[in-house]
Amino acid sequence: MGKSIYTLAQSRTERFISVVESQIISGTGTDITNKSNWKNRAKKKSITNATALALIDVVKEKGEFEREKQYWNTFYCQSKLIRHNDKMYGNYCKNRLCTTCNNNRKADLINKYYPTLKSWEDIHFVTLTVVSCDEKNLNKWINAMYRAFRLIKGRCNKRHQRGKGIKLIGVKSLECNFNATRRTYNPHFHILVPNRETAELLKEEWLRQWKSKSRLFTSLKAQDIRPVKDLEKDLVEVIKYGSKIFTEPDPNKKKKRKKGDVSQLYIYARALDNILQAFSGHRLFERFGFNLPKVESNISPSRLITDYETFVFYPKENDWTNEENFQSLSGYTIPLDLKYLLTECINKSLS
Repeated sequence: MGKSIYTLAQSRTERFISVVESQIISGTGTDITNKSNWKNRAKKKSITNATALALIDVVKEKGEFEREKQYWNTFYCQSKLIRHNDKMYGNYCKNRLCTTCNNNRKADLINKYYPTLKSWEDIHFVTLTVVSCDEKNLNKWINAMYRAFRLIKGRCNKRHQRGKGIKLIGVKSLECNFNATRRTYNPHFHILVPNRETAELLKEEWLRQWKSKSRLFTSLKAQDIRPVKDLEKDLVEVIKYGSKIFTEPDPNKKKKRKKGDVSQLYIYARALDNILQAFSGHRLFERFGFNLPKVESNISPSRLITDYETFVFYPKENDWTNEENFQSLSGYTIPLDLKYLLTECINKSLS
């Protein structure tokens, strides 16, 4: 009897130890040997963390507790990494604010859409916009833009079905910029279409949709059409983020910048929160008029591992550190200008 009880207790103890000393990982992981990649990730993580904390302060003041949860979720994205067989595994928040998740999303969309768009013979880049608005009307304007585009697609599709017009085909995304000098917002669509004829049709229909004798909703000169010379570059332009984190204090006095130059830039946290709130419920990137070829899913199943190391991101060090031997993962050192921006150039009041 006593032996039986002892054996049962021992069995439970062994199972408990097994659970504690194991981890569940999924996906294919990221190669740990590419130091350049991990330094770039550490930079993105540092930017995301500082931005998320500023946004948390903003929404706390507003009493928006659901968005506070979302921003905390972003703050903790990739904060803990598991090393297994020279690969790193971690959970992703997939929020629009997260620079790491946006980078992954960008890569996925390029791989997904580039082969199809490459077959288009005369690709054009179209920008459709409306007049700038204030914080109070931002949500209304963005909703109206989506409705306007749906109406345009409906009209053009009906004409095409009757044999009286071309079919609208393309990919589009929504972006919104903040003008800190005027305290206004400029939402606009970036669109890639297969030819000049489609580009001109979209521009014509957009101006028609917003035409009014009593009020200016948009203007001819605010819309733009140009031929695409570098498809990958322009595809990135369409799918990159939705809103810039770093903003010029005066858009009319922009300076030419080298890659990585963040001098005299600001993070306007309250304005960024307004933009992200207005984006809620909308698909920022979408295709219209065509389907992609079906591709078999290659998602790796989750699995249980017992041989691993844990790395935790420490904001003060701007890097992940091994919990056992305190070795840093990337060796990233934040540049002084970026450190200054993330500590001294975050504005939480302007919107």
